[in-house]
Amino acid sequence: MDLEEYPQRPPQQTPEGCLVVAIRLPVRIVVLVLVVPVRMVWDALVVAGRFLTDTVFRPVGRALLWVGRALFVWPIVGLWRYVVVPAGKALGLLGKVLVVIPLVWLHRSVLTPLGHALVWMYERVIAPVARGVWWLLAALGTGVYTVLAWLARYLLVVPAGWVYTWILTPVGRAITACAKGLAWLAGTVATGIGVALYWVARVLLVLPALALWRWVLVPVGRVLAVVAREVGDALGHAWRVAGRISLAVGRALATLFRLVFVEPVRWVYRTVLTPVGHAVRDAVLRPAAAVARSVGRATGEALASARESVRQARADFRRMLFGEPERVERIDRREPTGRETRTLGRSTTALTKD
Repeated sequence: MDLEEYPQRPPQQTPEGCLVVAIRLPVRIVVLVLVVPVRMVWDALVVAGRFLTDTVFRPVGRALLWVGRALFVWPIVGLWRYVVVPAGKALGLLGKVLVVIPLVWLHRSVLTPLGHALVWMYERVIAPVARGVWWLLAALGTGVYTVLAWLARYLLVVPAGWVYTWILTPVGRAITACAKGLAWLAGTVATGIGVALYWVARVLLVLPALALWRWVLVPVGRVLAVVAREVGDALGHAWRVAGRISLAVGRALATLFRLVFVEPVRWVYRTVLTPVGHAVRDAVLRPAAAVARSVGRATGEALASARESVRQARADFRRMLFGEPERVERIDRREPTGRETRTLGRSTTALTKD
């Protein structure tokens, strides 16, 4: 069995108190009275905005876009294509001729041999001398370090260790014991003072604040929450009702506009302008079109005869200057000529002759 066969129970609504019911009706009435004019003005502005967008803003935007392209985009594109790009190519060629080629020649002819010479001098002269000086300085430094380390050990480290072991350690232990005693005394005093301040603050601040929150702020907050919720629900309900009222008013105004303006215009167009247009078409436009077509045909025939006359005159002038062209007779290569012509009644064809 499908679950759809069983009817679903409607969600249970929580019971509402008398305060909610008492607040809801006047709030909804007041909000509806305030929202209906706003919704009607809003719908009128939406309709006006759509009309202005379709009739004014969109054509003006397209015109401004075309003007912007004509005044800015196309000149910039032309400047880039016909001025900047050729100038850049010329400057690039000039930089290549004046800078790149001389630098390449300087690198190949001067800097590269000089670098090879410096490398050879470093590997053959400077590096061996530097290694010798380094070994000499290392040997001297090792000897000096050994002497200084021996002196520091027996003049500083050993006396300092003796002073730390026999003087500083006992003094430090005595100071640590005194500090621990003072810290315990200070902690005990601070704990007592903290406990006293905690109870004073609890009695003077926390308990009154808790009572204020529990017995004053929470009930007032609940009432304000109910009022705010009902105001929000009333605004939504009033906005929907105002939309229906605005839609009904708009339809009534549209019907009135259609009856007052559109229907008379349609009647005038259908009963007056259409017969007049048909009469003008039958009496004026069609005869004028027929005359225009006959004039066009006559003009075409005249132009064709003029072209033929010009062509004939050109041919006559060419014959007068160069004479008649030689006519070449076409010969059908498929049939033999002379005595070898094939016939149907004689045995002189290519297949039957001896």
